[in-house]
Amino acid sequence: MLPPHTLSKGVIETIRKYTHAMARELKVIGLMNVQYAVKGEKVFVLEVNPRASRTVPFVSKAIGKPLAKLAAKVMAGKTFEGTGFTEEIWTKYWAVKESVFPFNKFVGQDILLSPEMRSTGEVMGLDADLAWLTRNRKWPRTHRCRSRENFISVSDAHKNEVATVAKLFSDLGFEIVATSGTSAVLEKAGLKVQRILKLLEGRPNVIDLLKNKEIQFVINTPSVPRRARTR
Repeated sequence: MLPPHTLSKGVIETIRKYTHAMARELKVIGLMNVQYAVKGEKVFVLEVNPRASRTVPFVSKAIGKPLAKLAAKVMAGKTFEGTGFTEEIWTKYWAVKESVFPFNKFVGQDILLSPEMRSTGEVMGLDADLAWLTRNRKWPRTHRCRSRENFISVSDAHKNEVATVAKLFSDLGFEIVATSGTSAVLEKAGLKVQRILKLLEGRPNVIDLLKNKEIQFVINTPSVPRRARTR
């Protein structure tokens, strides 16, 4: 996302300082890709590579400068002054990049995310209002949907967070459907929940509701990878 909306000025300045120092030390001419991790005000360098990345086209479109072309000119001997690109550009609008995953194209592909690169493309959005980039999606209208709209079933690792997420959907007018363990947590938090059987407990279960198109959203964090969820 550009400009960064959650990083403090101090963190941004640290990132700038680290990046410039590494580029000079490595004597990089052209493009350099750095992976950072930020926790609080601490900045950690994960890796740095003297090459381009898939972020380059995104940044180029966001700031209106052909970075790959300019980098090639610099590598060929041209100066920054000669390219006309000597200062950072901070846009007055927001640019957001989203990964596109192929799970609906490749049958049987494990949908659990991991460090492995799985995205097959990216999509970009631009707007002067950051919130509009999110809310300008075609969410199902509650009056057009049948009941039992949002199914939630999370592993024990996410039980402490699930009530907050479920309340957001509940406040939007969606009914919550959950399995026993998740239901107990949501009910304790004061949310109204429709309990449903797990797949191995009998019927009707979530698969029946999905086939009947009675569920619009599924929030599921399985605890065991590669276990069939629809059988």
